[in-house]
Amino acid sequence: MTTLVLVALLGFTAGVLAGLFGVGGGVLFVPTLTLGLGLTQLHAEATSLLAIIPTVIAGTLQQHRYGNIRWRPAVIIGLVSIAGAEGGVQLARALPEHVLRKLFAALALVVAAQIVWRALHPPRRLAHN
Repeated sequence: MTTLVLVALLGFTAGVLAGLFGVGGGVLFVPTLTLGLGLTQLHAEATSLLAIIPTVIAGTLQQHRYGNIRWRPAVIIGLVSIAGAEGGVQLARALPEHVLRKLFAALALVVAAQIVWRALHPPRRLAHN
């Protein structure tokens, strides 16, 4: 029962943060799945990829209603990322667990540093395409 509550809380929190900030759930899902549920790094990453799909759909539909989506860059990024995801999955399967965990930690630190940087240096507005 505790596991189900943790999973539900994780899903809700990731949904709120995805809608609020546009962040991917993986930054939240993977640590919670490894530390809270005891999944391996690889299993947590794979589970996270599937779990984020409903959040992505709901958030995209709502942002589309508000007129906030820039379709051209979104489609280009999305299509190109398919090849990147395939390569990333192959690499993740080939790396030892401890290396994969350290790489994820490094990514989390880079994301945190970027958030701090953006908070201290607001970005310039991009032109709408």
